[in-house]
Amino acid sequence: MTASAPGVHARPLTEVAPGVWTSVAETWTSVTTVVVAPDGACLVVDPGITLAEVESLALAVHEHGWRVVAGFSTHAHWDHLLWASSLGDVPRWATARTASLAASLRTAAAAEAEVVAPGHDLELLGRLTPLPDGAATVPWDGPQILVVDHDGHSRGHAALVLPAARVLVAGDMLSDREIPLLDVDAADAVADYRAGLDRLETVARAHDVAVVVPGHGHVGDAAELARRFAADRTYLDDLVDGRRSADPRLALPAER
Repeated sequence: MTASAPGVHARPLTEVAPGVWTSVAETWTSVTTVVVAPDGACLVVDPGITLAEVESLALAVHEHGWRVVAGFSTHAHWDHLLWASSLGDVPRWATARTASLAASLRTAAAAEAEVVAPGHDLELLGRLTPLPDGAATVPWDGPQILVVDHDGHSRGHAALVLPAARVLVAGDMLSDREIPLLDVDAADAVADYRAGLDRLETVARAHDVAVVVPGHGHVGDAAELARRFAADRTYLDDLVDGRRSADPRLALPAER
């Protein structure tokens, strides 16, 4: 890993389960996850958001004595496609559908990034490596990471499950701060989102998930995960039935 920019301070990291660390950015309460193997090799999920925040993440990784060997983007929205040379020249995995979508949206994504978080190396934006055909896990030598490919928030959205740590990295779903944000380009966005929730809940139960890490918001325990599944389904029911939602997330200050 190359040196970070002068004046950058290491970003705080919190271990939420053995070998699973998170950091919350000031921008949009965005959460980056770092999965660390026993030998210090690590995988970085969705680094963001501002250039300073990404550089401070790279510095924190360096100060912990870890080395980045891979990245992962949960979906093709610009704030999940960021990278910095200080994190290293490594494979940045994504589902095949996300990698394809990200490639097609690079120009638009770069324009959005420049508005909200200027200064990133746009040549690195969205340069993803599609997972091999049929891959059910992230191809790396660290702890097993299952890939849960689904739709709902974005085509080819991926959640990650770490069975040994009992962690679900949910991407932009299951947030305590954001209501379900639907894929407006989908033919049946609500049905896709409901199917995505069902798939995530099935996997969470199968692996006895005890920690949920959203892409925006705060880490939660098993009880909080159950509450978020219920809250998201209630919001979708209200949306379909034309009822005014009482979801408390709607009263939070808009972040984006």
